[in-house]
Amino acid sequence: MTPPTDRKLLTPEEYRQAQESPEFVELRRRFRSFAVPMTVAFLAWYLLYVLLSTYAHDFMATKVFGNVNIGILLGLAQFVTTFLITQLYVRHAGRSTDPVADEMRNRLESHQYATPNREETPRG
Repeated sequence: MTPPTDRKLLTPEEYRQAQESPEFVELRRRFRSFAVPMTVAFLAWYLLYVLLSTYAHDFMATKVFGNVNIGILLGLAQFVTTFLITQLYVRHAGRSTDPVADEMRNRLESHQYATPNREETPRG
């Protein structure tokens, strides 16, 4: 990574070129292929929990052992699911999106998206 004092400002054109690059299109595709299905799945799971809590009170009050009922277990499962999704995303990002994003950042910092014949403005 370039030290902050040696960096040059990026132009709007460089950002546009990076955004229109095949790498960025692939980066968005990889991110969305994980984020959209996982978001839909979690929201459906959460909605199921809310609906069961609201309309299936007897089912949710069914004792499993001691004073622990199905509602408590499903509620705790919401937290477990959140941590599981986070872990899955970290693994997905490390394998799928971070390498592409790191490469794009390096190309941006070295002005490889710059058009030829442009003067770079030093930061400072």
